[in-house]
Amino acid sequence: MKNTRNLNSLAMLLMAIFFSATVWAQDAKPKASPAATANGKVGNANVTVNYSSPSVKGRTVWGELVPYGKVWRSGANEATTVTFDKSVMVEGKPLAAGTYSFYTIPGEDTWTVIFNNTAKQWGTQYDEKQDALRAEVTPRKAKSMNERLKYDVTKEGLVLSWENMEVPVKITASK
Repeated sequence: MKNTRNLNSLAMLLMAIFFSATVWAQDAKPKASPAATANGKVGNANVTVNYSSPSVKGRTVWGELVPYGKVWRSGANEATTVTFDKSVMVEGKPLAAGTYSFYTIPGEDTWTVIFNNTAKQWGTQYDEKQDALRAEVTPRKAKSMNERLKYDVTKEGLVLSWENMEVPVKITASK
């Protein structure tokens, strides 16, 4: 009788562990906007971009999902950050070494890129008073469709690519 009770208890415990593990495994779906990182060098400066990468999913991105003329977090979830280990020039303007949140104001013909001093923040908590630098850039048509938003660090700077558009930001090493 005692052995039967212990055996039943053990069987119930094993079933509970099995069902719990099954439920936890179902929660491990891929994120809609997974975290991504782009690294590279611009001159002698190391540049790192940390961002979350949303998908197009058949939506019209520019002018609809991402409206023109409004501040955009330039990614998803937490604010996109850009880290420079040395001072740089962004579109001809000086920017000290450090980590910045990266925002943009998309337009049909020109964009404003924003490096903000508050790096650790949710993407929609932007405060213009914390801007370290703003610069105007010109978007261009991408060579191919990008389903996921991505950043690349090139020898000329960084490039945001998503859907059918690329937004190059010229960065050079400070002298």
